[in-house]
Amino acid sequence: MTDLAEPIAATLHDRGQADPAFRADVLAGLNARPRAIPARWFYDHAGSELFERITELPEYYPTRVETALLSRHANDIAKLVGPGRAVVEFGSGSSTKTPYILAAVEPAAYVPIDISGDFLRESSAALAQDFPKLPIVPVEADFMHPIATPPRIAGLPRMGFFPGSTIGNMVARTAVNLLRAMVETLGEGAVLLIGMDRVKSPDVLVPAYDDAQGVTAAFNLNLLHRINRDLDADVPVDAFRHRAIWNDAHARIEMHLEATRDVTFTIVGETFMMAAGETIHTENSHKYGPRDARVLLRAGAWEPIAEWTDPQDQFALILAEARPAGVAP
Repeated sequence: MTDLAEPIAATLHDRGQADPAFRADVLAGLNARPRAIPARWFYDHAGSELFERITELPEYYPTRVETALLSRHANDIAKLVGPGRAVVEFGSGSSTKTPYILAAVEPAAYVPIDISGDFLRESSAALAQDFPKLPIVPVEADFMHPIATPPRIAGLPRMGFFPGSTIGNMVARTAVNLLRAMVETLGEGAVLLIGMDRVKSPDVLVPAYDDAQGVTAAFNLNLLHRINRDLDADVPVDAFRHRAIWNDAHARIEMHLEATRDVTFTIVGETFMMAAGETIHTENSHKYGPRDARVLLRAGAWEPIAEWTDPQDQFALILAEARPAGVAP
């Protein structure tokens, strides 16, 4: 059972308009120093498809490890969560990990939330084939802010699902704001199952974000193609290259688009110049130690109640429950 015929919030692209938030972020980011564009704009339809290819690469360990954890511990998670909840997935993408949770926790409904409308509807339709009796209500939205959930799940207890260590894309302040927004979206009594990547050797981390086949490079460069298509721009994509570096001071992988020569281009009539070697910072992927992860969750009003990790401690699944902020002693 699915509401795919009437997805919430039809895409701006379907109406032939560029997203004004995308336009504002690109212009502000390219005028800033250092230049940066938020990673959420990677995920147009082409970007979403490229990311799914990344998850299958031999160098990209997070998806394999997290999927194995979900497969191994789905029943343990279900015992703690209980049946009858609405499962709300933030940044659902292709929902490839979701069946492990839906099959185990006996949900009353599934609400996938994603910023890429076309991709959201395709993946929701595919999932509906496997769970024909489950109400599936896709919501096209930017989950960085509190979201009005569909009337269909009004009154149901909620379980948030945020796999993939997407929380690592955000600096600490933004991550905490997101976690607090999730509390508002999910409401009192909610639980959250979140994936968080661990700190490990750069010899493992860098190849995961700079694969030999060049898929991650294509994913990064697709952002420039999107700018050209949606914002009447003439960015010379062939003048940029993908870079992935480990920033040890901030415990994160950084992705950049580096100009390989001096370039000048226009975006919605505004001219930009970049010198050879200058970069546009497009993504962070922060890695967390166990204590760091718990502190971050508590700062966002979530109290960890259970944790599962692989034998090499590469990746963690953490189950937390919404807790109102207490009075400090």
